[in-house]
Amino acid sequence: MKLPYIFCLLFLQIPFMVQAQSGLVNVDSLSTEFAYEIRYATPNNFIGEILYDCPNCLLQQEVAEALLKANQYFCEKGYRIKLYDCYRPLSIQKKMWAKVPRPTYVANPYGKGSIHNKGAAVDITLVTLDDCFVDMGSDYDFFGRESHIDNFNFSAEILANRKLLREGMKKFGFGTVRTEWWHYSYRKNWSYPTLNEPLKCE
Repeated sequence: MKLPYIFCLLFLQIPFMVQAQSGLVNVDSLSTEFAYEIRYATPNNFIGEILYDCPNCLLQQEVAEALLKANQYFCEKGYRIKLYDCYRPLSIQKKMWAKVPRPTYVANPYGKGSIHNKGAAVDITLVTLDDCFVDMGSDYDFFGRESHIDNFNFSAEILANRKLLREGMKKFGFGTVRTEWWHYSYRKNWSYPTLNEPLKCE
């Protein structure tokens, strides 16, 4: 059945990419097929404060292109990616660390920082093409065992959902971390600098 894939292709827009600061691109300029819930542009996050001035998703161009391919893959299977977070300025990382200095869940901005600070990581989940919820076993940014990818104390459905997300992202160059089922870093991220420029909200 190719209808989901055809549905996705209708929303592709790849004739050009809107360049943002420091080589970052706005994912929304590539495609309208992603779902968005940029939590740090709302108070619905582990800090409980609005940290971003706008809900934009900025990524390095190579990372954005790989993410688009991953989304097309999921689209063929009847799903699409929902984005929770993308590029994160280093100053925001410092605010997070000041509130929750737990390196298991929050990267230390005074060490290597987060791959989010490079524009080379995304926090995501899957939803169906008609935006129905896909159960991953915990909420985004839940700091506990329920979020760990090596925790198998879930239903077969939840484990299958996590596997689908993990294996699909791996096909396009993304790897996850043990403690966060939602976090995916682009593996070829070593050449990107850590950035502290604010989100471009115009």
